[in-house]
Amino acid sequence: MTSQDLDAFAAWVEDLMRGRGYDIDSPRGGGKSRIADEAGVHRAAVTRLLQRQSMPDLETTRRLARVLGVPVREMLIRSGRLTAEELADPHDYLASPAPGAEFTRRPTLEEVADLLGVPADRREMFVRVVEQFLPNDTHDQEEPRPLTAAAATAD
Repeated sequence: MTSQDLDAFAAWVEDLMRGRGYDIDSPRGGGKSRIADEAGVHRAAVTRLLQRQSMPDLETTRRLARVLGVPVREMLIRSGRLTAEELADPHDYLASPAPGAEFTRRPTLEEVADLLGVPADRREMFVRVVEQFLPNDTHDQEEPRPLTAAAATAD
């Protein structure tokens, strides 16, 4: 990572912070402390990023993304840690299956959780919740459809 990458990422994060009402410009504005508290990270990590000293670690990046209302994927790509190709967007996959792709079976809930990026420690809970909304006997239901077709008819 170059200093230009860090500078571009920090400038983008600064704009997000200002846009969400954090006063990060005045010494006693409290914006840096407020965002650090809301994200559950050390104020020093926020300060180091804004002063272009260092990139936040992965957990700090994840927490800042949540508070700033930005997908973690976008934060990781903009930070230069990963490229868009390295971090495929599961929503793109669901919306645009490969040309000629055939769905021969309904995806398992575990596969859906994986596509949606559900953390491993929450997968079991995800499956239990989603199962409540599914018919009891899926064998008697209509043939599986691509997820995009199912979403289009759900509206």
